[in-house]
Amino acid sequence: MAAVARSFGSEQEAEPVKEARVVGSELVDTYTVYIIQVTDGSHEWTVKHRYSDFYDLHEKLVAEKKIDKNLLPPKKIIGKNSRSLVEKREKDLEVYLQTLLATFPGVAPSVLAHFLHFHLYEINGITAALAEELFEKGEQLLGAGEVFAIGPLQLYAVTEQLQQGKPTCASGDAKTDLGHILDFTCRLKYLKVSGTEGPFGTSNIQEQLLPFDLSIFKSLHQVEISHCGARCIRGLVALKPTLATMSVRFSATSMKEVLVPEASEFDEWEPEGTALEGPVTAVIPTWQALTTLDLSHNSISEIDESVKLIPKIEFLDLSHNGVLVVDNLQHLYNLVHLDLSYNKLSSLEGVHTKLGNIKTLNLAGNLLESLSGLHKLYSLVSLDLRDNRIEQLEEVRSIGSLPCLEHVALLSNPLSILPDYRTKVLAQFGERASEVCLDNTVTTEKELDTVEVLKAIQKAKEVKSKLSNPEKKVIEDSRLSTAPCIRPSGSPPSVAPATASLPQPILSNQGILGDE
Repeated sequence: MAAVARSFGSEQEAEPVKEARVVGSELVDTYTVYIIQVTDGSHEWTVKHRYSDFYDLHEKLVAEKKIDKNLLPPKKIIGKNSRSLVEKREKDLEVYLQTLLATFPGVAPSVLAHFLHFHLYEINGITAALAEELFEKGEQLLGAGEVFAIGPLQLYAVTEQLQQGKPTCASGDAKTDLGHILDFTCRLKYLKVSGTEGPFGTSNIQEQLLPFDLSIFKSLHQVEISHCGARCIRGLVALKPTLATMSVRFSATSMKEVLVPEASEFDEWEPEGTALEGPVTAVIPTWQALTTLDLSHNSISEIDESVKLIPKIEFLDLSHNGVLVVDNLQHLYNLVHLDLSYNKLSSLEGVHTKLGNIKTLNLAGNLLESLSGLHKLYSLVSLDLRDNRIEQLEEVRSIGSLPCLEHVALLSNPLSILPDYRTKVLAQFGERASEVCLDNTVTTEKELDTVEVLKAIQKAKEVKSKLSNPEKKVIEDSRLSTAPCIRPSGSPPSVAPATASLPQPILSNQGILGDE
């Protein structure tokens, strides 16, 4: 069963009793490995050790902590793998471990903590290991300016330690002082928090359910978060003054969870600096430094009003979500790169009113049949429309007149299987065909020649259609038949020869096209 994390709270909780039980054994090559199940509150995990590991542990504890030499079951040379001996030893080793945990009820000695994998799964052990790592390498990591990777379980442990209000160096070893972590996090600029899918390691701990607080980071410029429950993350708002790039993936069900988590406490809210109208119960500061936001691979179904809080955003990635409608982006005046690929968009009507300055637009993997709505994106340079439902070549005309468009991708649409697909699409761009790169392939001279032929044929068709218009012919005939005949004064009316006729407009398409 999945472990339930202890929740945040101001009240100190009694530290859970730790237990270690030997639950079985297995034969590996010529020796027996004992399976130990460690329990710490609702968290439990499995550790495997052979008898020689127990012996080494015991020797160190005798030397460092002066424990009883006879506490560990003795070695056996003959019949050491016999079933009866193994079963007895399982019981004796469990008693040994339980005695050690009772002897050190607070912070376990480092050798015992490592033996039971406290440095991987237990709060005190995790923070001690992290503090020691940063004591030794912290300055080097900060100086290199690299991304520092940490897990949700580690952040959870640090958060819990801070809330317990214990001394920062409970073990007495200066290297494991919590202060090393706090000093490092205050100065760190690039952070990556990556959880795991399913239980962590050999434990029942579900990292995506663990709450943790990011407010200990005071100088972050970039943060990447994945496989963490967005609702479990605290302190994101504390990053607003400095954070320029944020990525939250496989973690959120809405944009509000990330951008305005505090909004759940209020009925009405507006971003700071907004001209307030009507009842507002909260004014929320904007992400004043944020220019790049990646919310891909989440379960977001709408672009909600929380985008008002990221007015300086330039790059926005909402790919691989469930977005149905392009909405609310008119608030992002600086947005130039937008990725909405692999969502559930079926219409682009009116999208130009929300994406006035967009340069790069990725709409691949949606449900689009029509490109109506893109015809006024005059700043657009790159457009990805792969893997949609576009069938009609006429739809390309909606983007054919865009003056800055240079890169277009239309593969994996029904129209891409048409004969001469590339030249027919390029012909829709008229005089700019040579400037357009279709499907990441540079247009060849041969294709351009074919495009010129297609353009000539199209022009001829347009002329033919215009001259063959029945309404125009009727109007012209009517005008000629009703024209007055003017004769000199006093002259008798002339009689036209029987073979003569009024001049008629030339209606022979063949003749006109031949002249061309």
